[in-house]
Amino acid sequence: MINRLKPKISKQGSFVLIFLLLSSICAFGQEQKTKDIITNPGVLITIVLILIPLLIAVYLATAKVRNLVKKVKAQDVNEQKTAISQSLREDELKTLRQSLENRKTAVEYKLTNKELGGDLPPEDAKGMIHRVSEVNIARFIPDKKRSTKRPSVNPELAKLIIWYLGGAAFWLVLGTSIGEYLGIKFVAPDVDHISWLSFGRLRPVHTNMVFWGWCSLAMIGLGYYVVYTVSNTIVKSLKSAWLAFWLINASVMLGSLSLMAGINNGGGEYREYIWPIMLLFAIGVVITLINYLNIIAKRATKEIYVSNWYIVSAVIFTIVITLVAYLPFWQNGLGETIAQGYYMHQGVGMWFMLFVLGLVYYFLPQQLNTPIYSYSLGILAFWTQILFYTVIGTHHFIFSAIPWWLQTTAIVGSVGMLIPVAAGTTNFLMTMRGNFHKVGSSYTLPFYLVGIVFYFTGSYQGTAEAFRSANLYWHFTDFTVAHSHLTMYGIITFFLWAFIYTLVPRLTGKEPTHGLVGAHFWMALIGMMFYTVPLMIGSTLRGVEWMEGKPFIDTVANMAPYWVWRAIGGSLMWASHLIFAYNLYTMTRKSGDIDTQTVLFNQLNREDNI
Repeated sequence: MINRLKPKISKQGSFVLIFLLLSSICAFGQEQKTKDIITNPGVLITIVLILIPLLIAVYLATAKVRNLVKKVKAQDVNEQKTAISQSLREDELKTLRQSLENRKTAVEYKLTNKELGGDLPPEDAKGMIHRVSEVNIARFIPDKKRSTKRPSVNPELAKLIIWYLGGAAFWLVLGTSIGEYLGIKFVAPDVDHISWLSFGRLRPVHTNMVFWGWCSLAMIGLGYYVVYTVSNTIVKSLKSAWLAFWLINASVMLGSLSLMAGINNGGGEYREYIWPIMLLFAIGVVITLINYLNIIAKRATKEIYVSNWYIVSAVIFTIVITLVAYLPFWQNGLGETIAQGYYMHQGVGMWFMLFVLGLVYYFLPQQLNTPIYSYSLGILAFWTQILFYTVIGTHHFIFSAIPWWLQTTAIVGSVGMLIPVAAGTTNFLMTMRGNFHKVGSSYTLPFYLVGIVFYFTGSYQGTAEAFRSANLYWHFTDFTVAHSHLTMYGIITFFLWAFIYTLVPRLTGKEPTHGLVGAHFWMALIGMMFYTVPLMIGSTLRGVEWMEGKPFIDTVANMAPYWVWRAIGGSLMWASHLIFAYNLYTMTRKSGDIDTQTVLFNQLNREDNI
């Protein structure tokens, strides 16, 4: 290669020399300004021509270094070959010696009558042999990691938490059974002609039941455990906690019956309960706040852990937004619409999301046995969520009569939500760093992982949906329904399931059937995707048709196939809730087996007392 380049280099060198001489002659004959010299074409050409051989020299030097490296490697290989050949000679002697010893062993060999059975235990990863006597589980499903035993919890507090979770599971099954029926109505709208079962009445029954019954009860019950544990103290008033439990349940029950009877607030979404019924829920939340604050005030630790920041703030914001939604002072004209946007979005973001994030900051690190990655990121996410989320309510009313500047403020706040979501997602994923291999052997971590993923994707989708250009297509379509399920189901509900499967075995000492937990997880996840993705596709196409001026009834007919997928996905989700309810039952039911050891020790203690 070097020989081939020599003539080219010499020609280029001659050319450069002649060019430089000519350039110098021109320079002597003409006067140029200093500032123009760098832009002179001749100088530029000279620089280029000088760079060409320099680049070639660099290339040749690189090739030379590569050849040198190859020689060094070849020398090492030769040395290794020599060493291997010497070791082979020694190995031949060892092989000969080993052959003689094997021959001697063969001559002296005698049968042990265990040749067919062997002394080693069989490899039985699927449990077909070792668990052959077990009839209550599918033995071909590998075991997941068992729940780690933790310090015991006050039995009265454990009982309270289990009742909160049991009540939440009841409303989940009942509320989504109604949702399943509503999904069927999209495919068969004439399935009934009963006013109490009409779509307009059952839809708010479904949403309020899963909001205030399932999510709220589950969060409050789990919150008692987290606030109590991180404060390292006791719950001051269990009686008031029971009162809050019954008040919230009464609110959901009476609210559902009143909605089915056609008695409602006449306001916006999620505040259909009339104010006396919602007052019961509000009183329950106020009692809960007082209990949480009393526990934190009596904490044995100096600092307040970040979970308590999120949880207490969520309860305070809920009281505020409820007052905003139901006080009549600003419920006229556009004021009611603005209040509705504030209430609706703060209910999702400052009650459910803020509370659940607080629970994540406790349960995720504790389940992984790993500290939270960054306390500072948690505080950043906390304050930026409060800053931005509280102003985004009116992005549900883009292109409405609401002042344009207020709509723009909501859009800017939606963009600002990228900060807390990115901070929270980074915090959670970095906490899981080095622990992803545990996901396959755990029946709880998959729920955490799905919640984290949809926390990122669902929240960012909400930001994209707030833009005016996107709102033109997606507003008033089922895209909003899909988005709400990605967030309230993919984030809130999956996280709540993760917490419940983490906590309840510690409170009761009983594990759920791992195969059924897996069935619950996959049916819920696949069902949610079947539900949301077709709705997003169909709604986008529907928005395009609206923009093109197509007849409204034609767009309704075109949505029929996507509503079928909605019904299929909803059916899978609903079936997974039945499995979850059964799993919760198996973790909390009283065993009929008699603990002989406990009975014996109790009897001995009585005899000693006598």
